[in-house]
Amino acid sequence: MAETSAMKKPDIRHANPLAQTLLNKLDYDQLTNCMRCGFCLPACPTFRETGIEPESPRGRIALMKAVADGLLDPDQAFQDQMNHCLGCRACEPACPADVKYGQLIEQARDAIEDHAEHSAPVKGLRSLMFRGVFPKRGSLKLLGGSLAFYQKSGLRKLARGIGVMKLFPEHLREMEAILPEATSKGVVEQLGTLYPAKGTPIARVALFRGCIMDVMFAGTNVNTVKLLSEAGFEVVIPDSQACCGALHAHSGEMAEARTLAKVNIAAFKQAGVDYIVSNAGGCGALLVEYDHLLHEEADERLKEDARWFSARVIDVSRLIMEQGRIPSFAESANEAGEVVVTYQDSCHLRNVMKSSAAPRQLLRSVGGATFTEMKEADRCCGSAGIYNVTQPEMAGQILEHKMEHAATTKARYMLTSNPGCLLQMKLGIEKHPPETRMEAMHIVDYLHDRLIADKT
Repeated sequence: MAETSAMKKPDIRHANPLAQTLLNKLDYDQLTNCMRCGFCLPACPTFRETGIEPESPRGRIALMKAVADGLLDPDQAFQDQMNHCLGCRACEPACPADVKYGQLIEQARDAIEDHAEHSAPVKGLRSLMFRGVFPKRGSLKLLGGSLAFYQKSGLRKLARGIGVMKLFPEHLREMEAILPEATSKGVVEQLGTLYPAKGTPIARVALFRGCIMDVMFAGTNVNTVKLLSEAGFEVVIPDSQACCGALHAHSGEMAEARTLAKVNIAAFKQAGVDYIVSNAGGCGALLVEYDHLLHEEADERLKEDARWFSARVIDVSRLIMEQGRIPSFAESANEAGEVVVTYQDSCHLRNVMKSSAAPRQLLRSVGGATFTEMKEADRCCGSAGIYNVTQPEMAGQILEHKMEHAATTKARYMLTSNPGCLLQMKLGIEKHPPETRMEAMHIVDYLHDRLIADKT
C-alpha cells in the first residue's frame, strides 16, 4: 500500500516556527517527486536570466525540501528566493515527473506570509487591498469611479504637471502612464445579468467577470459577452460572484483565496450553466484548480461542488473554437495592405489551462490579416500578477527580451489573453518602441472589433 504524505514527512519538530509551518504546509510527495533531471531549467525565466541554480524550479524545490528536512534555516535569503519566482508554471509542462510546482510555491509563500513581519504601512495596504477592495464589489466600483475621476477630471494632468508622480518609484510611474480608462460601471451595469444567444442557443454559459478586470477592462468583458452571443451562447453573469482569489493565492493569503472560492462556487452552481468562461488567463488558472484549493475541506458536498466548478472552467477562445459557431472576422478596409498580427501567450492560460492553439486558430481566421508567430511567445512577459510591481528589475529584464522578439515580427497588433500581460506589453511598446507601429490589445477586443455582421 502506498505511503501517505503524512507518513513520508520527516518526524521533525523544528525550533524555527517558519520551518515548522513549511513542513506542515508543503506537499512532501511533490517535493520528493522531483527527480532533479533539469528539464525545467530552460523553461524557467529567472534561471534563464541568471543561470543560478536556486533561481530554477529544481533549485527552489531543493531549498524547500532542505528546510522541511531540517537541513536549512528559512532565512531572509530563502524567503526572497521563493518570492523571486514568477509563478508562470512553465516548468510544469516540461517536467517528466509531473511535479505540481505551482502548488508548492503557493504553499511556501502561504507559510512565509504566516510569519511575515510587515511594516505598519505595508500591513495596512495588504489588508485594505486583499480584504477591503478585491473581495467587495462595492469597493471595486468606488475604486473604478475614483480612478475614472482622476483620469478624466484633469487631476491626472495636474499631478504630472506639478511633479507629484515624481514622488513614486520609476516603475510605478511607468505603469500609471499606460493604465486604461477605469469605470465604476462593469459588465452587469452595462448589459445586465443575462444576454441572449444569437440564433439557436448552443449552450448556457456564465462569464467570470473578475475584479480589476471589471474596473480597468470592463469594455473587454462587454465584448466577451457579445462575442459569445455571436458564437451561439446564452450568457449569464452571476452578480454575486467575487474576485477569483489568484492574487491572494500568489501572495500567501490562501485562507482568503479559499473563502472567495466558496463564494464563487455557490454563485455559479446556482446559475446552472454548462461552462464557466474566463477571458483572463491568470484568473482562469486558479478557477480551474478550485478543486485542489479546497481538497482538504471536511465538507464532502463542497468538495463535490468544487470539482463541478473546475470541470466547467474554459477560456473564451477555446470555447468558441471547440463548441461555438465561429463568427466571420475581417480587417477593416481602411487598413492599407495585409495587417500582421502576433500573439503573446498568457503563461497561466498556456501552462495551466492548456489553451494555446485556440487563440491562434481564431486569429488565423481573420480576413485581411496575417498571423506571424513570435519567437518565444510562450515565455513569460514579466507581468505575473503584481510581479512587475514587486520585482521590477527582473520583470524589466524579461520584458526587454520579449520586446526584442516582438519587434522582429513587424506586427501591427500584439495580442494577448490576460489583462496583466496586456499592460506589460503596452509598457514594453512604450519603453522599447519597435521600428514599425505596434498596438497591444486583448484578443477579445481585437476579434469583436472585426466581426462581420450576419445580415441573414
